[in-house]
Amino acid sequence: MKKSDIKILLVDDEPDIREIIGYNLSNEGYQVYEASDGEKAVKKAEEIIPHLIIMDIMMPNLDGISACELLRGNPKLQATVVMFLTARGEDFSYVAAFDAGADDYVTKPIKPKVLLSKVKGLLRRFKNADATPAVLNLGNITIDREEYKVSQGDQSYTLPRKEFELLYLLASRPGKVHKREKIMEKIWGSDVVVGDRTIDVHIRKLREKVGDHYFKTVKGVGYKFEIE
Repeated sequence: MKKSDIKILLVDDEPDIREIIGYNLSNEGYQVYEASDGEKAVKKAEEIIPHLIIMDIMMPNLDGISACELLRGNPKLQATVVMFLTARGEDFSYVAAFDAGADDYVTKPIKPKVLLSKVKGLLRRFKNADATPAVLNLGNITIDREEYKVSQGDQSYTLPRKEFELLYLLASRPGKVHKREKIMEKIWGSDVVVGDRTIDVHIRKLREKVGDHYFKTVKGVGYKFEIE
């Protein structure tokens, strides 16, 4: 995918922040769109279907966390990557941000080179996605990456973004043991700070929803997906 094809939505209530970040992103060749609050961001995202949204958390009308939850509720935006901007010392829970569906966050003020590096890293997901099939058919389970939907027999349901990505990663190579550090890097990113038990909690939720027998723990190493 060419940079000129990539659409980035920049959301911040401070015009100066939008101008600086937008200038640097445009210089890299990306298509840059803007919104000044969460409500406008949701409407704009539904209109353009961006590849990446860079969004402030503390904003008028609708904060970033609430906006992200609304965005994740739209099937057309499930593949959109969301990165939060946060001011130093801002009182909010990083766990709440990831639970809302965020993929990463950066702390303001941020150097343009660091931001561009983060953006490039997050957008690699689209390149990697092209190398794997959009739909996995494994026994009686169908995993649709484009719609973030899982089907088992006559039952279909959607999963929270991180749970789905973890399921897709494991199921894309049945029988392969995925090391914990690699899972953390691919699903949460090497720069994201999350608790040691994060993977275990998500695996437990997947076992409850998809079926305990599909997920095997390899002690001291990681997890693998097995088909009956």
